[in-house]
Amino acid sequence: MTGAGRLREGLVGLALAAGSTAAALAAPTPSHGDAGLAAAPAPTIEQTTTLARTSAPPIGPTWDDDAALPAHADDVVDYTLHATLDPALHTVRGSGTIVWRNRSVVPVHEIWLHLYLNAFKNERSVFLREPVGFGRGGGGVSEFGYIDVKSLVARELDGADLLRGAERTSPGDPDDETDVRVPLPREVEPGATLTLDVAWESRLPSLVERTGHAGTFYLVGQWFPKLARLERDGRWAHFPFHHLAEFYADFGAYDVTLDVPAGYVVGATGTSTAPEAPAPTGRSVTRWVQRDVHDFAWTAWDHFEQHAADVDGVAVRVLAPPGYGAAVAREIETVRFGLRRFGERFGRYPYPVLTVVHPPDGADEAGGMEYPTLITTGGAWWEPRSLRRIEAVTLHELGHQWFYGLVASDELTHPFLDEGLNSYAEQVALTEWLGPGTLASLPGLELGDAELRRAAAVAVGHDDPVAQPASAFVTGRDYGGLVYARTATIFATLAGTYGQAPVMRALGRYARRFRWEHPTPADLVGAVREVVGEEAAANLEAALFDRAWVDYVAVAATSRRRTTAAGLFDRAGKRETATATKSADGGFEGWALIQRHGTLSLPVDIELRGRDGSVERVRWDGRGRSTRVTWTGPSELATAVVDPDARVLLDEDRTNDAVRAAGHAPASRAFEHALYLAEVGLAAAMP
Repeated sequence: MTGAGRLREGLVGLALAAGSTAAALAAPTPSHGDAGLAAAPAPTIEQTTTLARTSAPPIGPTWDDDAALPAHADDVVDYTLHATLDPALHTVRGSGTIVWRNRSVVPVHEIWLHLYLNAFKNERSVFLREPVGFGRGGGGVSEFGYIDVKSLVARELDGADLLRGAERTSPGDPDDETDVRVPLPREVEPGATLTLDVAWESRLPSLVERTGHAGTFYLVGQWFPKLARLERDGRWAHFPFHHLAEFYADFGAYDVTLDVPAGYVVGATGTSTAPEAPAPTGRSVTRWVQRDVHDFAWTAWDHFEQHAADVDGVAVRVLAPPGYGAAVAREIETVRFGLRRFGERFGRYPYPVLTVVHPPDGADEAGGMEYPTLITTGGAWWEPRSLRRIEAVTLHELGHQWFYGLVASDELTHPFLDEGLNSYAEQVALTEWLGPGTLASLPGLELGDAELRRAAAVAVGHDDPVAQPASAFVTGRDYGGLVYARTATIFATLAGTYGQAPVMRALGRYARRFRWEHPTPADLVGAVREVVGEEAAANLEAALFDRAWVDYVAVAATSRRRTTAAGLFDRAGKRETATATKSADGGFEGWALIQRHGTLSLPVDIELRGRDGSVERVRWDGRGRSTRVTWTGPSELATAVVDPDARVLLDEDRTNDAVRAAGHAPASRAFEHALYLAEVGLAAAMP
């Protein structure tokens, strides 16, 4: 591979670390269709748009700080589980109790279970049939996995065996077994509780898409029978495990006892407490407890080295392979910065612990993932500090503790509320911390993720709306470019146009007000409307839902020496012929024509530069298709530049942002053109 090829490969790798992830750079593939929800199909784009444009309740400045934050989530479903790992068979045998409360306003006559390990059971699952292209999970499964529920009994329903009537395949897709409907022998009234005794066996697949095994390393996610979320109106938000989708669940308390072979080090969601019984010979038993979370994941490996740090009262524990001390130090440094910065902006981190897992070589599919109080990172032990992959991926996954961890938005229906907002939050924080070279800081090269994301965002901006269900995206490239990159670029454009401070205040108000509340796009748009203004909210809606775009063009510029007017004039009863003569001040006058293409109307600066070095700036509100800006001064007009500070990152073509007046060389825009060429190269490098 040539040197340029190696650089391109390295930049793409950095993009993965920055939250553009493998999905963001996945190759285009044919359409896979949408398996949809079993009994309640996934929302259409039109329905999703309606959700955003429904008036949201006011939030108010009360939520600009932490004083009003609730102490705890509404406890809906509690899991008390015991699990035993068998490394020889790669199985987890589990049993326990699920206590669920019907918090809807209608009686419930069925429940829905997510059995997501069945996504890796056979090649007829929705997950393995969706050809979304290269990326996370794109390599397939070399060893299949499954989850078999052995028993499911409801105490309040006379100990009825609920498995007898369960539909073990999704009615909407009979070949998939990840979404299971369980009829109940009688209804559960609003406010009533259902206690389920459950036993199951999970076989972990070869490491793929957040879960599985690689050698003796285990990342165990989506490993237990998990109740779908019941909305307030009585609709179950259940769905198969789609390749590009993630999760959605209610908050509750988890009390999980993990039994692994002696010598294995375990990391998990929550705080480790003393087990209720001593470990059997040759085994290690730990108990993990955490309330106010909506998921539970864990890891186990017999080679982990443990590192610990205290960050403002949060016990941070890093599990990493031997010899990764330098990477661990960078991860702790990143977590120290991130917990404080995200806490300041989006509300304090409410949990007493955070576990950071650095997977070993050969376990790349486990890297770059988030669960409540547990994140996974990535990067080689030898990576120099000039390449910021370790910092970028760690900060991105930490940001997910807020988006979607604490707000818990629906990741299938509205993935941009999770990955998109988090990508923007990470992008801003990285720049504040590391400066412009957030991905790489090399001699003569400062590469930032904002520029890379802009290239990806522009490349796919006309393909699909950003705001659509994850399962509706045709390829991983579209999903990554729109959900991650374009959402971040939209918010960066709003910040550049209306100010970063009000945009961040709107996001902070949204994150605090809807902590533990499962917000919708309407809530986000409402926060922007309330803090930044109606114009900003309208542009946000258009950019997210209508494939709106913009390209500002500096069309023409001219100037001439100011003269008296020539022509025929009627003066004092006589018609006189006047010839043009030089004005007394010897100055110049002229104009620049700026056009706006596209459907976004964003305010923008226009800079007129005189031949003598003088500069004049004018603000255009962006309304209408064009504006003509006048020039007067002692010098000829040399150039006109629209958006000279490159604040409108959604501007699709930066090469047409400047025009020279006839007969004059343009003012230097070497940086802008170099940046554009770099973006073109990066876009070409992306699969």
